[in-house]
Amino acid sequence: MHSWTTTGRDYGREHISVVFDGMPSEPFWKTKTLDELNRAEWESLCDGCGRCCLHKLEDEDTEEIYFTTVACTLLDAGTCQCSDYVDRKKKVPDCVFLTPEIVRTVDWLPETCGYRLIDEGQDLYWWHPLVSGTSETVHEAGISVRGQVTAFDHDLKSDEDYFEHMVRVAGN
Repeated sequence: MHSWTTTGRDYGREHISVVFDGMPSEPFWKTKTLDELNRAEWESLCDGCGRCCLHKLEDEDTEEIYFTTVACTLLDAGTCQCSDYVDRKKKVPDCVFLTPEIVRTVDWLPETCGYRLIDEGQDLYWWHPLVSGTSETVHEAGISVRGQVTAFDHDLKSDEDYFEHMVRVAGN
């Protein structure tokens, strides 16, 4: 038996929780694997940091990944959201659609990434919108790329221009 309870309004969103025998259920990210998520749950795991939308460089000799502060042409640097999420692959053919398999194989996802955390059996951080109830905490916590974008890929004249915007090796 379950009942629906309204836990209040927070930043314009009404939060509903399911109560089983008087006890709130665990949030989906604590009970499901990435492979078990429905589309809405999958999409909500994105914390909106925008770090996936920054270009990375790979050293062909060492295979080390270097982050840059160069953003995809579709990234809104203020909101850290894609400006055309639905049609992004049409406009940016090399845009990576994250899947559970990709999450498990790429080494450039941030250690704070919700997809990575859930796949590793960890909990989400306090600033994640699913935990905090607002998309602003990822920015307030300094996790997002807001204020860090120094160029957009469409502004660069050559591949060598990316080197001027390199910041660090992935994982360091």
